[in-house]
Order: sequence, then structure tokens, then C-alpha cells
Amino acid sequence: MADEAVPERSTGGGPLSGVLVADFSRVLAGPYATMLLADMGAEVVKVEGPKGDDTRAWVPPVRDEVSTYYLGINRGKRSIALDLRDEADAKVARELAHRADVLIENFKPGGLDKYGLGFEAVKAANPGIVYASISGFGSGAGRHVPGYDLMVQAISGLMSLTGDPDGPPYRAGISVFDVMAGNHAVIGVLAALRHRDRTGQGQHIEVNLLSSALTGLVNHSSAYVAGDVVPYRMGNAHPSVFPYEPLPTADNDLIVAAANDGQFRKLCEVLGIPEIADDPRFARNADRTERREELRPILTERLAKRGAVEWFELLVEAGVPSGPINTIDGGFAMAERFGLDPVVEVGEGDRAIPTTRHPIRFSETPVTYTLPPPELDEHGAELRRWLTGPQEDDRG
Repeated sequence: MADEAVPERSTGGGPLSGVLVADFSRVLAGPYATMLLADMGAEVVKVEGPKGDDTRAWVPPVRDEVSTYYLGINRGKRSIALDLRDEADAKVARELAHRADVLIENFKPGGLDKYGLGFEAVKAANPGIVYASISGFGSGAGRHVPGYDLMVQAISGLMSLTGDPDGPPYRAGISVFDVMAGNHAVIGVLAALRHRDRTGQGQHIEVNLLSSALTGLVNHSSAYVAGDVVPYRMGNAHPSVFPYEPLPTADNDLIVAAANDGQFRKLCEVLGIPEIADDPRFARNADRTERREELRPILTERLAKRGAVEWFELLVEAGVPSGPINTIDGGFAMAERFGLDPVVEVGEGDRAIPTTRHPIRFSETPVTYTLPPPELDEHGAELRRWLTGPQEDDRG
């Protein structure tokens, strides 16, 4: 950014070039959403409290004494530290909101109202604002309940589905509903920007983790809502498809996901038991699922002849979905093997850090990786000068 004015409407890079995002979020769901928007070319100003985003202190692990958690979800942004309890700082924050195209926040519902930063106040000064609020349990009866992913994994029922059938419920290995809600927020913002392009009208978008969780439970939610069935913990097994789980080989377990009759036939051919595909006991998926305890030992007896990686090569070549169970490094190695280039570098010189590639590729407006995750208030001086100066009418 150097000494130039903040490029509120940049002219290059990404499908969202020219969109200014005021990021009043912290921790995961909101910062993940704004990072995705920044990757796609939006100008993102990250507003932090005097002590910074909570994840700055979530260590270990670290890279150069900085939390890798924070680094993983904050590239592409400029940081300004503002104490909203201080009227001078609150005035700067309001000016940012009045100039922005998009505002994303994850305070408790109504938490920004007292600073003149609630939706109605911002809309009055900026009618075209797309204002996205992310909460744990919505702005109604659940407005006062803190929204942490682990709570939502428990309350939504996900934990009841995760773990060994005879063991305790488990959380997922990541904050899955924070990430899902962040993605839903991005979808909502993009849809609202499309609406604004047509009508000139902004609007308020509300996303909550519990609703994201219930839609994200997909077939399990449908089993209850449409079938009046409460799903239960099945370990790594699938309630409606078999084989669709880890199976033992000569060395390690291998995921086998033969989800239709054609894939099952190919599986049997590769395993050297083509007659099993014609066995009336296993002819259809419903039959295989019902008789999984009969079919599993037949498959595992053959899989014991080779190791997981060798079977993976043979099965994938035949068109049978399968995969070894990797650690994270193995996952990145597999992505490299498939030419996905999963790691990109953001920043330059001493500030350059490796980061994961944005998941979407655009043929005409590629994503950009320009700014490394900012230090606390790294751009505060420049942003204050810009926000306290005259506003240009550049909405065209």
C-alpha cells in the first residue's frame, strides 16, 4: 500500500475487483469468508480490536512466532485496530461502513448497534450496503447464545453421528460448521451483489451456524425430516451405501466407495471375484447394504493380497473410487501429484509465506495472492488518513 491512498476501487485482478469489504469479524467463519472474497479481488479492510483477532493468540503451531491458525484465514487483507468504545475510533469505523460495498460481522446479534454500526444505521447512510451477519443461533430466541463450532457440532447432532458405534460421540477434526457458514456467507454476499447490480438495493444477509449445520447434515437431516428416522453412529460406515468405508488390506486400510452397481462390478473384477457381482445377494446397492456383514469378509479376503497403495493404483485405473487414508502431508502430496498446485506463496521477501490455494479457478479473472496476513494495525495510519479525508464518488 506504501504511501498511496487505499485503492478502494482497484482496476486489476479477480472477479470482485472494485468491491470494498469492511470486515468486522473475527476467529473463523467471518475471516474465512472475507479471505475468499479477498482472493477473488475484493479490497478487504480487517477491523480489529486493540488486542487483535482472537486467533492471533491461538498457538501452537506458529510460523516466525505468528499463529498458523491466524495466517491460514487472513491473507489479502489490510488491518486497522479500532476501539469501538472510543468515539473517535467508532467514527472511523462508521466511515468505513459508509464507504463499503459489503460489511461482514459476527458480533452477537445487535452487538454493533450501540456503535452506530448496526444494519439499519449503516443502511441509512449507505443504502446499497450488503450487510452480512454471522451468528451461532440466529437473531431470534437464540441471539444471546454464544456461537462456537464445537457447541454447534454437539447441538446439531453431528457428534452423535461421529465415532465408533460403541464409543463416545466425537467432534469433527476441523471446525466444519464455521467453514460451512463462511461459505454460505460468501454465497449470500455474491447473490446480494447481483441483486444490487440489478436494483441498486442493498440488503441484510443473516447466516447462523446451526442452520448451516442442519442443511450440511444433508442425507441425515433428510432421514429425520422426510423419513422420521433418527440416524445413529456407524463409525466409518454409510447408512445407505456399501461398500463405502475403509477396508483392511495387506498393510493399511483403504477407502473403497463403490457407490453404484457399475462401480461394484469393476471392483469385483479388479479383486478377481467377478462372480460376486452376479450373485443375487449383492446385485443391487440395497442388497449389498442389507447384507454388508456377508459381503465385507469376501472383499477383505481379497484385499489382503496387496497393500493399500497398490490397490489404490489398480482400482482408480479401473474407475473405482478409492483412496489411502493419509495424514495432512499425504493429502498435499496427492494434490501435487494430481497437478492441483495446492500451495501458493503470498507476499514478498521476508513477508512471503506459503498458503493453501483458493479452491476456485477462473479462466478469465484468476484469483490473486498479493497481501500476506497483516500484522495488527499494520495499515492503520494509511487507512485513518483515507477514512478521515474526503470521499470520492466512485460508485459510477
